[in-house]
Amino acid sequence: MSFFKKMLASVGVGAAKVNTELHTPEVTPGGIISGIVYIEGGDVEQNVDRIYLTIKTHYIREHNDRKVNETAVVAKYLLTEGFILQPGAKLEKSFSFDLPENLPITLHRAEVWVETGLDISSAMDPSDRDRLHVVPTKDMNTVLDAIDLLGFKLREVTNDYAPKLGGNLPFVQEFEFVPTSKFRGYLDELEVLFYPMGDSLELLLQIDRRARGLGGIFSEAMGTDESFVRLHLYERHLARGADSVAQGLEEVISKHL
Repeated sequence: MSFFKKMLASVGVGAAKVNTELHTPEVTPGGIISGIVYIEGGDVEQNVDRIYLTIKTHYIREHNDRKVNETAVVAKYLLTEGFILQPGAKLEKSFSFDLPENLPITLHRAEVWVETGLDISSAMDPSDRDRLHVVPTKDMNTVLDAIDLLGFKLREVTNDYAPKLGGNLPFVQEFEFVPTSKFRGYLDELEVLFYPMGDSLELLLQIDRRARGLGGIFSEAMGTDESFVRLHLYERHLARGADSVAQGLEEVISKHL
């Protein structure tokens, strides 16, 4: 093993390679991700400390009156402990992991990806990145259908910095809707946060009332035109379908107009 080859491998030339093949490119929060990691040895023997999968996303954070994109680790999984990777060796490692329930949905500009990495001592760590398509769960779809029945249109989906609301994450995913029929003229927008909790689903609603009259203008100026409401939907509520959930949401929203 020449010194020159070692030096090249330390900067990524002739070093190990990694590639991940996902069996589940479309997933749901709380679902399963599975696939195979292919590892190919380089020109020299290398000590691999571990192989890991990391699920990442971007979120928006305000800094010095500017909005900047930050990267967050949503979940991290260890595939292997340390081993010696021989030159030219070809290895495969199958994996299957449970995804977190608070995994962001990939709607609009929200992006989620899987990063596979090899930790190699005294060398540039090889990595592979694969985009992940995250779709709403059945319960989330029921709520989204209910909101649609109430005449709301989805305007934006963003991951926003909010560590107090994000639990173990520094951000929350916010669904922003605008009224097109029933609540038009009464609301500026409706913002919804989803908190899956096993067989139930908790919603945090931000109901933004439209300013009407002098009192409404003052309320808007003082920031008192918004109401925050937590709504817990149990399995029995969700099982009744979108029409029933829409009725419940309508009652809640109407109380805060």
